[in-house]
Amino acid sequence: MSAAGEIAQTGRVAALGAEPLDRRRLVFAIVSIGLFMASIDQTIVATALPAIERELHATINWSGWTISIYALGQVIAMPMAGKISDMYGRKKVFMISAAIFTLSSLCCGFAGNMAFLLLARFIQALGGGAFMPSATGIVSDHFGAERDRATGMFTSILPVGGMIGPVLGGLFVTYWSWRGIFLVNVPIGLVLIALTAKFIPASATRPASRIDIHGILLLAVLIATAMFGITYLGSGQVPLYSPVFLGCEAIAAGTLYLFLRHSRRDSAPFVPYRLLRGRGFGVMNLINYVYGAAALGFAGLVPLYAQERYHIAPLGAGTLLTARAVGMIAVAGAATMALRRTGYRLPMIGGFAILAGGLVMMAATPALSPYAWLAIGAAVTGCGMGLSVPAANNASLQLAPDQVAAIAGLRGMFRQAGAITAVSVTTAVIARSADPGVVQARVFLVFAALLVAMLPLVMLVPDHHGNW
Repeated sequence: MSAAGEIAQTGRVAALGAEPLDRRRLVFAIVSIGLFMASIDQTIVATALPAIERELHATINWSGWTISIYALGQVIAMPMAGKISDMYGRKKVFMISAAIFTLSSLCCGFAGNMAFLLLARFIQALGGGAFMPSATGIVSDHFGAERDRATGMFTSILPVGGMIGPVLGGLFVTYWSWRGIFLVNVPIGLVLIALTAKFIPASATRPASRIDIHGILLLAVLIATAMFGITYLGSGQVPLYSPVFLGCEAIAAGTLYLFLRHSRRDSAPFVPYRLLRGRGFGVMNLINYVYGAAALGFAGLVPLYAQERYHIAPLGAGTLLTARAVGMIAVAGAATMALRRTGYRLPMIGGFAILAGGLVMMAATPALSPYAWLAIGAAVTGCGMGLSVPAANNASLQLAPDQVAAIAGLRGMFRQAGAITAVSVTTAVIARSADPGVVQARVFLVFAALLVAMLPLVMLVPDHHGNW
């Protein structure tokens, strides 16, 4: 960008940051609708998996792809949307994302077989994954020096969708059909598009640059082949030495090498190599990956766990994630406002430890009724997430404050990759087991152990105190 262009962009951002508070609140509310829809669809499918299996004649390892492939689409979309929103404007990308999400939700609702559902679900995830980077950029443009608190408040918005999603899923499955979990997005999406067009101003753009299609395809092949191999193994009738399984994982390993080499050598890679390594980005990427497996992957499996181990009805199983969201909301706001005093490391260490404790509690033998015990455990995990996530979000952003949208996309990419791994491995293990509920309890213990093992890494995260 030329010097004149940079001055003009800086002036524009400053002007946006000086907007009246009511205007900024309206912008925040509108982008929150998009995040709300995307977060609903991360959890709403969890309570509907048994119903989808029955109607579409699928097994758990393949119906579980409705969760995994949504995360895959988000992994691909998030970094790409961050770069595109910088190039073409956050508002434009946000509106296109809403249109893709809405249309694909309609297609999901009318799917007649598992293959079509997974294809539509993948496209839906591309739209949903693009919300966070463009929304983060929009809020950053409008809130200026207060962007840390504004983006931190996303931590209070996302669990609302996580709270409502499983309940809606249980209601639709109980009183209508699993198809309603997708069709409910259509009217919300139409309203979002209209509000964005009317009330969000166009944002500054950067000169267009090449989109790294090669890097995008390598990442997609890496995750998809790894997922397919694990899922194929999970049929329960395939040995560990299956050529299909080993071949898929070998392709994934080779593609990982090619992806890293491409990121290091390409002049404008999909994911810049400097954002993948070093004490700052390397540590945060690993933390985000493990967090995604333990927290996001865990969330998608809780209703299934309640139904398989304790035979809790779908509606009741769905409300367990409501308890988790309540715990997260109760803590996230205070944690966000305290960030300037606490820095990043302390809330991350405390939050991850609490989250691990909640996972252990859910895996343990209930001391109360199963539903009450699981609800308390879910609420504890939510408190841990609410304490740690605002700090983890901003710890990434401070590493490259001039690339807010790209960093938000990268952070989401690693978290969703962790969730994909957790869900794919867990559903494959469940499909091969004689007692799925007990096996899933052991998986929760593994998640807890990973979080505890990650705590020393938090001390390597660059900390920040004081006024920004």
